[in-house]
Amino acid sequence: MKRNAWPAFLAVVGLLAASGLPAHALAQEATKEEAVDGVASGAEFDRELLTIEQQVDALKERVFRSKATLQLLKEIVIQGSSSGARATIWHVNKLSAGFKLESLQYLLDGQSKFSKADPGGSLDQSREFKIHDGAVPPGNHNLSVDLKIRPTGAGVFTYARDYEINVRSNYAFSAEMGKSCTVRAVVSDRGGVVNSFEERAKVEFELKCERITDAK
Repeated sequence: MKRNAWPAFLAVVGLLAASGLPAHALAQEATKEEAVDGVASGAEFDRELLTIEQQVDALKERVFRSKATLQLLKEIVIQGSSSGARATIWHVNKLSAGFKLESLQYLLDGQSKFSKADPGGSLDQSREFKIHDGAVPPGNHNLSVDLKIRPTGAGVFTYARDYEINVRSNYAFSAEMGKSCTVRAVVSDRGGVVNSFEERAKVEFELKCERITDAK
C-alpha cells in the first residue's frame, strides 16, 4: 500500500469499527433504507389517490341529490300552477266559554295533517289557524276531523266537568284542475238547555274554490 493512501484506509477502518458492521453489511442497510423510503412514498401516494377518489364520489352524490331535489321542486311548482290543484285547510274555533277543546286531529285523505292533545287548554288560545296549505292531486278528497271537548262546568253545571265529548266529522270535496280550494272547519256549540252536552258540539265546513291565478 502506498504511503499517501494509508490515512484514507485508516479512516475507512475507523468508520467500520465504530459501526460494528462490516462494509458489505453497511451497504445492505443503505439499500434497505432506500427500499423502505420507496414503499413509504408509494403508500402515501395510494392514500392520497384514495382520498381524491372518495372526494369525487362524495361530489357525485351531492350532484345527484341536488338534481333529485331540483326535480322535486319542479314537480311541486308544476302541481301548484294552473295545471295542478291546491288545498288550504283552516281550523276555526267558535266554542263558547262553556267548552274547552282538549284534543284535535285532522286527516286529509287518510294522512295526518295536524294532531295535538292538551287538556290544559292551549288549543283554545288560537281561535283560528292553518292546518294545511299545499298542492293536491286534482279530484275528490276527504277531510276528517276528530276532536275531544270537555264542558267547563260553569255555574250550576259543575257536574258537567266529568263529561268528555268526542266529535268526529268527515267532509268530501273536489279540487278541480287549476283551482285552489279553501276549506274552513268551524267547531262550535249549539247552546241552549234543550240539547244535552253531548249533542251541543258540532263541526261545520265551509268551502270556497277559485282559479289559482285569481287566488289571493
